[in-house]
Amino acid sequence: MKHEDTILAAVAGFVDTLSFVALFGLFTAHVTGNFVLIGAGVAGFGQGILLKLSVFPAFVCGVVASSLIARALSGRPAWQGTRVLHAVQAVLLLGFCAAGVWATPVTQSDSLPVLLAGIVGTFAMGVQNAHPRVIARAGVPNTVMTGNVTQAILDVVDMLSAGTADSVRATARARFAKMLPAIVAFALGAICGALGFRHVGFWALLVPAGALAVLAACAGMSARTVTQEHA
Repeated sequence: MKHEDTILAAVAGFVDTLSFVALFGLFTAHVTGNFVLIGAGVAGFGQGILLKLSVFPAFVCGVVASSLIARALSGRPAWQGTRVLHAVQAVLLLGFCAAGVWATPVTQSDSLPVLLAGIVGTFAMGVQNAHPRVIARAGVPNTVMTGNVTQAILDVVDMLSAGTADSVRATARARFAKMLPAIVAFALGAICGALGFRHVGFWALLVPAGALAVLAACAGMSARTVTQEHA
């Protein structure tokens, strides 16, 4: 799908921000950010150390599940594996939504409903983090924007530098055009995730779950179109 990475970046920004504001600063997509928060918690700043520790096994399970699914479908067209992974993540986000609604009002970081919500949400984002690594496709990273922003800045420097060769400038311009939509989508998704939680709580997770369901339904459309054109 043409805008798949843009949509996935918005999903990651949405879910990561919602989990951060709803679950004591928990990162579900940018899961290594929890190391910083665990360190702060050990020093007496913040709370939710148990919650943040519990999500690491869930993230690992999400990555492993993606790998096993991709291996099981390795003999089939790549779009079929993509469809399954999008569908699995959509179902997991529905589970995150349900667990979050059960946990509401969120008052204790170590309560069972809160732990379950964090674990299911991180499992879902583990699937998304692993997806482009287990099913190869052209695209840009869509769960963590640090690398994308760094590359975009370097590309801007190349485009604006007078001494840059034309070929390098053209490559930088093309790469920047691919990176920028994902960066903007992640930022907009983050804003929408926070606003969504403020107004409707964990029910806001129905939005990214629905987006993933659409991606799952649309997976393979481009491949089938190309096949029909060459038939």
